[in-house]
Parts: sequence; structure tokens; C-alpha cells
Amino acid sequence: MPQITVEYSAEVREAFDRRAFALALHQALSPLVDAEVAAFKTRFRQIEESVIGDGSPAAMVHIRIGLLSGRAAELKQEAGRTGIELAQQHFKPVDGLTTQLTLEVYDLDREQYQKRVS
Repeated sequence: MPQITVEYSAEVREAFDRRAFALALHQALSPLVDAEVAAFKTRFRQIEESVIGDGSPAAMVHIRIGLLSGRAAELKQEAGRTGIELAQQHFKPVDGLTTQLTLEVYDLDREQYQKRVS
């Protein structure tokens, strides 16, 4: 925990510094959500095809941050603001391509979440 998934359009592969974003996000969120940096897990999934809006050329980056349930709404909102700001800082706009950066923070069911380290 936290579990972070980032989906991004293939068209922005070179424009999004994914590793730097993940490392910065881990550092920024660690004290906010009271989790050790070593507990953060971020995975990236490239989207080969998507349709946005009316189908005009566009791209997307969507970030999902999963936190153990029980955290205050204000904390989750701050985590979201931090994440979207860091995504913007690690993204270089692509000429002629509108890109939507979106983020959601969701609850991982604390009673059901399991973890083992070996």
C-alpha cells in the first residue's frame, strides 16, 4: 500500500517521464498518507487505443491511487492534488495533441487487503 496504476496513451509515451513521476509521487505522498516509501507500488500501462470525446486526436494519462480505507476525505483530496500536480510537472505537452490528465483516489478495503514480503 499505496497501490498506484497509471494508464497513458501510446502517443504520449516519450512525453511522460514515468519513472521520475513515480519516484516523486512516492516521496511526496509518503508523509501525507503515513506510509513508508518502500511500501509504494506504481505500475504503468500503455493504452494502445482509446477514443476521447468526439474522436478528434487526443491522448490521456489517468492515475489511480489506492489507499487503505479509513482516511479522511481531505487527506485523499490533498493526495489527489499532489498527484495531478506532479503528473503535470513530469509531462511535456505534445504539439497538436490535446492530452487530458486525470486522477482518482480510491479506498482499498482495509479488512480485505493482504500483503506479504519475501
